[in-house]
Amino acid sequence: MVNGTDGEHLPSDELPDDDPRFEDHGLLAGIPEDEDELPGVPTEIRLRRDDPSGTIVLDRPARRNALTRRTLTELETAFDDLHRAGPVRAVILTGAGSAFCAGTDLREIRSQVGDDEQRHLWKEDADRMRQLLQTMLRFPKPIIAAVNGPVRGFGIALLAACDIVVASERADFALPEARIGLVAAQAAPLLSFRIGAGATSYLMLTGRTIDAQRAREIGLVHETLRDDLVWARAQELAKECARGARESIQLAKRLINETIGETLELHDAVAAAYTATARTTESAAEGVRAFLERRPPRWS
Repeated sequence: MVNGTDGEHLPSDELPDDDPRFEDHGLLAGIPEDEDELPGVPTEIRLRRDDPSGTIVLDRPARRNALTRRTLTELETAFDDLHRAGPVRAVILTGAGSAFCAGTDLREIRSQVGDDEQRHLWKEDADRMRQLLQTMLRFPKPIIAAVNGPVRGFGIALLAACDIVVASERADFALPEARIGLVAAQAAPLLSFRIGAGATSYLMLTGRTIDAQRAREIGLVHETLRDDLVWARAQELAKECARGARESIQLAKRLINETIGETLELHDAVAAAYTATARTTESAAEGVRAFLERRPPRWS
């Protein structure tokens, strides 16, 4: 069951494991072979079926669904599973608890930020984030973000990689990376594509938080609703998308993301390099420390 923003259970048509219609499509079978240190059962996301949709739930509510390296790997696996699930015609991405996504989990990287010798690790992280965004952009089915609460940092990039965004009226949005010595590089190309360079510059350079109404005005969000209606509206949109022919939907996505947005892949590669480089700076080390110590940063 997926919990709503107030903890209530949303309607579900989940099937028991022994039902012949039940399919887990490999999600519980494990993580890719290059991540052998990870247990097979996902722990940082949840996946459910409500045909014609499949819902991916970011499931770290105690950390406001901040993303770790493991989360990114599990998201890749989930998208692959839902790609192969024939009855699933659209994917809903949402968060558990009161937030959608707080961005990257700084606790995971704090001991290594600012260390130039860790550049190879930052490159691996940036490449992993870039791969996830490319997976979403190339995904042949509509991806609908059901934004149940605040979104920060790389969470904004996830939104911009979705095709449709519906949000709670109490959701808000920010790219605070510059305030902690980092760069919201991987959100920049997608945001520029979706909402334009001007609005992207405003968000990246000021680090200011905008509310759901403003996000809708600039095109980051398509619809705003009461908290308890967000997932249900996303499911309605999934059903609307399912009325279209599979081939037509897939071609429409390719037209938008690969033809109109033909330079996105190149820009994403450059953004990944900037993301990795920013983490090696002294500013990043001080900014992350200050954030986790809940104090203002002391810039050199």
